[in-house]
Amino acid sequence: MTRDAGPGAGGIDPQRLWLASTQPRRGRRPAHSREAITAAAVALADAEGLEAVTMRGVASQVGVSVMSLYSYAPDKGTLLELMVDHVSGELLTGAERPSSSAPLTVPAPTGDWRADLKAIGHLQRALMLRHPWLPAALSTRRTPGPHTLAFLEHALAVLRPTGLDGAAKLEIFAQLTSFVAAHVGHELAQAAAARSPDRLAAEARYLAAVAADGHHPELAEALAAPGRSLTPEATFTRFLNRLTDGLDTHFADRL
Repeated sequence: MTRDAGPGAGGIDPQRLWLASTQPRRGRRPAHSREAITAAAVALADAEGLEAVTMRGVASQVGVSVMSLYSYAPDKGTLLELMVDHVSGELLTGAERPSSSAPLTVPAPTGDWRADLKAIGHLQRALMLRHPWLPAALSTRRTPGPHTLAFLEHALAVLRPTGLDGAAKLEIFAQLTSFVAAHVGHELAQAAAARSPDRLAAEARYLAAVAADGHHPELAEALAAPGRSLTPEATFTRFLNRLTDGLDTHFADRL
């Protein structure tokens, strides 16, 4: 297996990754920091997609040799761990980007866990849309770094009023994150499809033909129903509300 193998390559030791020094220990003083290397990898992924993030590609972006890069991140799996935690920090610092209309900022818990959980979902969606590679990167198990842990701490504090045990609260946060990642992945795919009007028109004709064939009455009724707002934000909000309301119902006897 090469060093550019997928996530998990090399058997990542989270304690060594997150608690050890972030600078190479041997040789002369490094010209770059691990933070700078990670930021370069994030910028590359933002611009060209996750597949562009190779050790060689990042080394070229930074202007160092591949061998030098290995002293900061021994493989691509480790680099992805660093990237995920790096962008998670944007939720804590309110970092802005030129393309963003507003910074992402985690508000303090209000005591209304339903509203606060929805706010977390919207923040996660905004972060994933800002970094379209993030849903795919999250599909493989990640070890939480300091920024990710800080955001998790916030989510657990939001859920404290539920009175649920720690395991249940962790499961709710994992469920929410998985939902947002899957939804954003679909949202990005839909946005890409929308850039091809011919494809959308062909799909509409196909569904109209299926609805009219008499074999799919439930689908025909659904397609004939009054439309709802189909803006990405409105659609996400409806789905998120259903998820949160479902949790409220599920845990009603324990809240």
